Amino acid sequence: MPASVAVVTGAAGDIGRAIAKRLAGSHDVVALVDIDADALTAAVSELGGAPRFVAITCDVTNEDSVRQMAETVGQLGLATTLVNNAGAARAVSLHDTDGDIWRKDSALNLEAAFLTFRALEDGLKASQGSLINIASVNGMAVFGHPAYSAAKAGLIHFTKLVAVEYGKFGIRANAVAPGTVRTQAWEARAAANPQVFEEAKRWYALRRIASAEDVANAVYFLASNQASAITGVCLPVDCGLTAGQAELARTFSQSDNY
Repeated sequence: MPASVAVVTGAAGDIGRAIAKRLAGSHDVVALVDIDADALTAAVSELGGAPRFVAITCDVTNEDSVRQMAETVGQLGLATTLVNNAGAARAVSLHDTDGDIWRKDSALNLEAAFLTFRALEDGLKASQGSLINIASVNGMAVFGHPAYSAAKAGLIHFTKLVAVEYGKFGIRANAVAPGTVRTQAWEARAAANPQVFEEAKRWYALRRIASAEDVANAVYFLASNQASAITGVCLPVDCGLTAGQAELARTFSQSDNY
């Protein structure tokens, strides 16, 4: 029996590392994929190193680089789970967005998921595996960063496309949509406004923001046999952000119960 391999892109970041750590409990090997070789090496070392964790440097927006990554995965074993976690947001408004930013955000947040899936689809077919795309609440409603948000909305639909077309092979495709997660990507905003997380909590029903481990737990569930009948869904991990707004409900209802 070939080793079962979980592939996590954008794995050098906080969420990617948390996902890789969680999936190690159900896979023989976790392939951490990232463009930043130094950060990737540090992440693999932090998690425990080979043979359980393997670093693969890859530009997921480059088809040749993705093809080479898939060949390396094939040498490790059989891809049973693919987590498309790589992503980034640039301009915060349409007015600040130019064509180059739009194309780069689309390439990283949407096209890369297509490229990695197609490169690994044979293994996922053979293993009747699971595709999990890390989307965002930005793909469900408007919270700024338009190019990133439009790409994430496309990623949610791409998830459904895979679910419908590849379901006959036993492949399940789902998305996870995090809300605010305290990661290194937020540190610049936190440095500019130390109260940014406290201010954000008011919009979340649970009055807290999600952790990287919260996202990893959702991925682990969707990749597991416990979710064997679940495909084509987008699971928000957003502490209730997209469920509704208590402050707005209070304004409309004039009830202090919200």
